[in-house]
Order: sequence, then structure tokens, then C-alpha cells
Amino acid sequence: MGLTPFDRETLLDLTVNVIPLGILGFFILAFIVVNPFGWDPVISTIQFAIVGSMFVLLTILTYYAGKAISDAEAEMEAAEAAEGTDAETDESTA
Repeated sequence: MGLTPFDRETLLDLTVNVIPLGILGFFILAFIVVNPFGWDPVISTIQFAIVGSMFVLLTILTYYAGKAISDAEAEMEAAEAAEGTDAETDESTA
């Protein structure tokens, strides 16, 4: 069993969302390490809340998108297998 519940093709599909996650993570770290605007409790809290909430929401969206893609692929493979079984049954009865 792999580290993720997704196969390789699904992970490649989710790469589209990984890039913005990396950018958001970079800005979170950059604002923690080098804070060019100084520290203001209200402004900094709002800033981290906006960027942090976007990071968390995009992570959740990415997970559910991957799960939907995996489920759709499994249903498609099951449908193709059923069609193959039906075709074999039709050929044997004819």
C-alpha cells in the first residue's frame, strides 16, 4: 500500500493544485521569517488568517478532488470490465 490513497495518474492531475499550495506556503514562511511590513497584531493576524485559510481550504479541495477522480476512474474501470463480461457472454450464447 502506498503513502497516498491516490494512484500516479491522480497525483499528476492534482499537480495543478500543488503549485498554488507551494506559493501560499512560500508566502506564509516568508512573512514569518522576513516581515517587510513590521508586526502589527491586527494587520498581521488578518494577513495570516487570509493566507492560512486559503492554504487550508485549497488543501481540503485538493484532497476531495483527488478522491472524486479516483472514484470516477474506479467506476469507469468497473463499467469497462462489465461491458467486457457482457460481450463475452453474448458471444458464448450466440
